[in-house]
Amino acid sequence: MPSPSSSPVLPLLGRGLAAGGAAGLAAGLFSLLLAEPLMDRAIRVEEKRSAAEEHAHGAAQSVQHHEELFTRSTQHAGLVVAAVVAGLALGILFAVAYALVHRRDPRSAPWPRALTFAGAAFLAVSLLPGLRYPANPPGVGDSGTVGDRQAMWLASVAIGVLGMFLVWQVYVRLAPRPLPVRQIAAALTTVAVLAVLFLLPDNPDPVPVDATLLWDFRVLSVASQVLLWAVFAAVFGGLGLRAVREGAAAGGRAVGASAAGVPSRLGAAPTAPPQ
Repeated sequence: MPSPSSSPVLPLLGRGLAAGGAAGLAAGLFSLLLAEPLMDRAIRVEEKRSAAEEHAHGAAQSVQHHEELFTRSTQHAGLVVAAVVAGLALGILFAVAYALVHRRDPRSAPWPRALTFAGAAFLAVSLLPGLRYPANPPGVGDSGTVGDRQAMWLASVAIGVLGMFLVWQVYVRLAPRPLPVRQIAAALTTVAVLAVLFLLPDNPDPVPVDATLLWDFRVLSVASQVLLWAVFAAVFGGLGLRAVREGAAAGGRAVGASAAGVPSRLGAAPTAPPQ
């Protein structure tokens, strides 16, 4: 068994990288197969709308057509690669946060802790900010407001993360209370965090996209995030369970070797077998 003084961060980082890579690959392939056709439709709609607006303003003769810097097939491959890289970065952050929250005993109960922690991360980083600023198809929005929209999104993520930390603190501090009281308090705190999110400014740009296309795109965006965090939790928790089993097996072998008088490590004197 590893000694209590040994640092658990490196094994957690390895688990986080493996889980993040797998989750990013799954989410990237999901988006490639299901969301990309909708994105292509949205791009065509946006191109037609832009051309109509330019024609209405009498600028049709000044329109210049440029070839795309990257083909759509290259962009599709880049989508998967970017999803994997984002998953790896997410895995590092997740592992560090997991080690901080469970610093007293990071090796125990890996499966339920992974599910709970990933669920909280999904709420903080994906669901709550997504409820305030739902995903829009590419090409929607004025290029002049990109900075403002990014700042609002980052603010919503920060509020979500701090809000989930507050929910956790409420749940922990109410430990002496009955479980229903703790759960109701945590749920009410989550609702309060969502209310704070809706104090942020609205999206400054209209969304001139067909309602059905917009709904389908947003549903697939949420589904992609659900898949990302589900795969992440399963891989991270599964690797934690395997580490626990391997540690228990190594401890059992060491106890058996000691009972048989075999040295448990190089240079150690064998112990006498029991009489």
